[in-house]
Amino acid sequence: MRPARRPWTLQRRLIVTIAAIVSLILILVGVATSAILGSVLERSLDSQVEATANRAAIWIRPLIGSGATAADILEEQAPQPGFLLVVGDPVTGETTAAATDDGGKVVELSDDQITELVDRLDTAGPAVSALDGVGTYRLANVPASPAIVVVGISRTAVATTIGEMLLTIALLTLGGLLLLAVATAWTVRAGLAPLRSVAETARRVAAVPLDQGEVSIRDRVPDDEADPRTEIGQVGQALNTLLDHVSTSLTARQRNEERMRSFVADASHELRTPLASIRGYSELSLRALERGHDDGAVHTAEASLERIQSQSLRMTSLVEDLLLLARLDEGQELVYGTVDLSQLVVESLGDAQAAGPDHHWETDVDEDPIVVAGDARRLHQVMTNLLGNARIHTPAGTTVRVSIERQGTHAVVRVHDDGPGIDPAVADELFERFSRADRSRARNTGGTGLGLSIARAIVAAHGGTLAVTSAPGDTTFEMRLPVRPEDPAGVSTR
Repeated sequence: MRPARRPWTLQRRLIVTIAAIVSLILILVGVATSAILGSVLERSLDSQVEATANRAAIWIRPLIGSGATAADILEEQAPQPGFLLVVGDPVTGETTAAATDDGGKVVELSDDQITELVDRLDTAGPAVSALDGVGTYRLANVPASPAIVVVGISRTAVATTIGEMLLTIALLTLGGLLLLAVATAWTVRAGLAPLRSVAETARRVAAVPLDQGEVSIRDRVPDDEADPRTEIGQVGQALNTLLDHVSTSLTARQRNEERMRSFVADASHELRTPLASIRGYSELSLRALERGHDDGAVHTAEASLERIQSQSLRMTSLVEDLLLLARLDEGQELVYGTVDLSQLVVESLGDAQAAGPDHHWETDVDEDPIVVAGDARRLHQVMTNLLGNARIHTPAGTTVRVSIERQGTHAVVRVHDDGPGIDPAVADELFERFSRADRSRARNTGGTGLGLSIARAIVAAHGGTLAVTSAPGDTTFEMRLPVRPEDPAGVSTR
């Protein structure tokens, strides 16, 4: 099987294509120039031949009929080199011809050459005749009737001029092509340098293991080779943007994996504690029952069962949170209906006030109720979470203010407190799953880091947003939900 031909590089294709096109243009220009110059020189030579024939008539007529041959006439007159003369004597009927070479020496022509000259003669204008060993001449009749008189001038000068011009054009074309090839190679190589840098960067990145562990892609196309003002620079810039996105995604993946591991450890700890408690209280209940049915044993068994129930509820709450997130991801779980958001805020604030009497609770609610279409139970869960965070993560005496207002097509609920604020180190990841805000505010109990992620998922499922701004003494959670203008009775459920 014939091996596949090695493909040409882009640089080679560009150089060969440019050189071929330019060489073709130069050849066509050279041929056209030579043709035009040759035509001009031929016309000039025709004019010169005719003028010479007119001048020769003056000194040839007196010699006709004297028996002088063409060679005798040329020897006597000593004309310019490259001159040809044909004389036909009307008395004897003999035709003679002679020519002067480049050195001015007279050479007589043979009968065959004379016959060829006479046959080539065109009385309508100058003729061209090539004589072996003598050269090519431009011929013209001399008005010396009844004799035959023809003069000619050599075309050597014309041919030499055209030959020199063609040689000059060929040399200049060859030199120009060499210079063009070098300049093109340098230009193309310099122009493709950013593309080679892109390829080299891609090769380095391809060699980095990305399947596991902490991955950091630091290789980038240099800024001077990723100029968006050029086409190849745009490729470099696009590769840098792609690498930035990939690096960000890998960093997020690594962060999520670390949080997942942390969550698994936390969840394992959260589940291990109630499971250990359940096991211990179960054993205690069995031992109490083995001792008999006295009041002490019954009391111990009842207390153990209560602790078992408490720990079971704790595990159930964790599992339900995970299940809720999974269902929200699938677009399930919400049951839409008409929700009086103003009333929901007031009720949630009352619950928080009862749970946190050591805080100062304030509310700012418009007289006109703000109604949205949503899941009342889940929105109440969001408010409970936000108010619970404000209560748990701030010290006693903190003022928590809840406000609700309508802005255009959205209802805006804000939960503000003047506590110590959120640690900037975790502010950007506060709403992410498995994120714990223990460092942001003082809290006495650990959590799984699902509360705010569940709250944001619920709000997002309602087509809204949940955001936070924080500074020491000024922390505000803002929930924005779309207000639907249609009749609440007509709101569809799913």
